Amino acid sequence: MTRKASSTASGIGRVLIAVYAVMALGATARSLFQIATKFDEAPLAYLLSGLAGLVYIVATVALIRSGRGWFRVAVIAIVFELVGVITVGTLSQVDSVLFPADTVWSAFGAGYLFVPLALPVLGLIWLYRVRRAEGRR
Repeated sequence: MTRKASSTASGIGRVLIAVYAVMALGATARSLFQIATKFDEAPLAYLLSGLAGLVYIVATVALIRSGRGWFRVAVIAIVFELVGVITVGTLSQVDSVLFPADTVWSAFGAGYLFVPLALPVLGLIWLYRVRRAEGRR
């Protein structure tokens, strides 16, 4: 009897994927609008929001897909996201002049109810649990 491999898209992973998809849509749409209409006001902030949107897209796709390669892509994207939200969150608190407009990751994602800070932590915990479950099979 063969067992089905654990999937990042099962159980609570489905909820994570849904939240990542919403963040991908929201961050990408917002940044595209800001870049198109007021890029000269805060180019760094709007480009960082665009980058965040791309990271959310990559993480969403990687969590949906199966296989070791996609698992690695998911880990890399989510770690990048965590480093980004901590770095931008810290810089936005220390030097507000650096970010004259909010990014998705400003103030650790306060404008998004801190979802950008919690999401990568939960994502990494989920990926660890999936990997651990696969190791027991």
